[in-house]
This record gives sequence, C-alpha cells and structure tokens, in this order.
Amino acid sequence: MATVTSVPEQETPKKTPPLTLTPMAIAKVREIMATQDPIPTGLRIGVVGGGCSGFQYSMAFENQSGMMDKIFSFDDLKVFIDATSLMYLQGCTVDYVETLEAAGFKFENPQVKSTCGCGSSFNV
Repeated sequence: MATVTSVPEQETPKKTPPLTLTPMAIAKVREIMATQDPIPTGLRIGVVGGGCSGFQYSMAFENQSGMMDKIFSFDDLKVFIDATSLMYLQGCTVDYVETLEAAGFKFENPQVKSTCGCGSSFNV
C-alpha cells in the first residue's frame, strides 16, 4: 500500500518593484492604454541618456517584454523595466498630477542629485 504525502506548494516570492506607481498614475495609464488600437500589453518605464543634465525618463507602451526586462505588476498593469534603468529607478515614485498650468506624469526620485531648469532631465 502506497502512502501519499502532500507537500504544500511553495509560493513564488513576488518581485518587489524598484519604483512605486500611485493609484492616479495607474488610472491615467489605463485610460490612455484603452484608447490605443491595438491595446498594448503594458507600459515601459526607463531612463535614457539625454537632456541638459544627462538623463531623461521615458515612458512608452509595449506589446511584449525585451530579453533583459524585468516585469512588475501594479494592480494588473504590467510594467517593463530594462536592467540598466532598474538601478536609476530604485525608490522612485511615479505620479500623475493635474494643475491649472499643466498635467502629466511626475517622477520623484531620491537618487537625483540635480535637475535642469526645465525639469525634464536629471543627474545622479
């Protein structure tokens, strides 16, 4: 007679995202994604060289991840981040703000040492 022993399933540890997306940012991304045809799979957030201070944030819709991407989920919103950008986005918070003067995504990054006068690029 064989004895059956059940082994409890091990939960795969969730990847802790290097950055935070506020509920307002997630809602706005979903709103914009819904207007796209075809609807993208997720959002790519990255850091690219450029601007007067050396680096700029980038956001774009994607239909699949790249080979070096890490994929994070924010309330079922997939966010793709490439391996190089990960180190610059640690601790960053992405928010969507609307004021009388402007509306847009705002990055709060504790690693930033200085920004340019126009506020679109930064230095670490």
